[in-house]
Amino acid sequence: MLSITRLSKRHGSRTVLSDVTFQALPGRVTGFVGPNGAGKSSTLRILLGLDRPTSGTALIDGKHYRDLPDPMRTVGSTLDGSGAHRSRTARNHLAWVARAAGIPRHRVREVLDQVGLAGAGRTRVGRFSLGMGQRLGLAAALLGEPAALVLDEPVNGLDPEGIRWMRGLLRGHADAGGTVLLSSHLMSEVAEISDDLVVIAGGRVVAAGPLDRVIAGHASLEEAFFALTGAQ
Repeated sequence: MLSITRLSKRHGSRTVLSDVTFQALPGRVTGFVGPNGAGKSSTLRILLGLDRPTSGTALIDGKHYRDLPDPMRTVGSTLDGSGAHRSRTARNHLAWVARAAGIPRHRVREVLDQVGLAGAGRTRVGRFSLGMGQRLGLAAALLGEPAALVLDEPVNGLDPEGIRWMRGLLRGHADAGGTVLLSSHLMSEVAEISDDLVVIAGGRVVAAGPLDRVIAGHASLEEAFFALTGAQ
């Protein structure tokens, strides 16, 4: 379970997050949406130990990320693309990540196949399309067979077939008992896959709960989003 409790973050006099509280539960896909600058990335960065809050907690299975004994086996994440050097091959990049995390090398071959890059393992990352880079980032997130996935804009750059494939993979992960926290600007995709929804605006959670409850009274998630956030 991913648990965010009264999370606040300030940079000098500027408040980035204010009392943010929500959970992402096993067996469910939680969509995390909000306008640009609403605080989504800051929340995910704190959850993944890349930044520190001013107050509050962001816990993974009851622990801070820095206290997880084997983090890549607990949570897999994609933030800011694949993170791979352009001169490395996909296989070498994943092998390096696996070795650093103490993950058996055979997982490299398995995740390349899982994300549809089995034929591109020897290709340098600099030659990858945006969609292939997204698949490589997901492959790295899956290396440790984690129970939780934290994904920021995972379908960015994917074609319709790729989006459908990603949807199936994430749905399958949740249906097998895993936790998925998904941040995206694509309202149609969030509505298609999410069980629960968290809407953030101005650094505050303005709605959270089962998807159907959050969008009740609106024709679509998009309409609910604009009504809840005041976005134009």
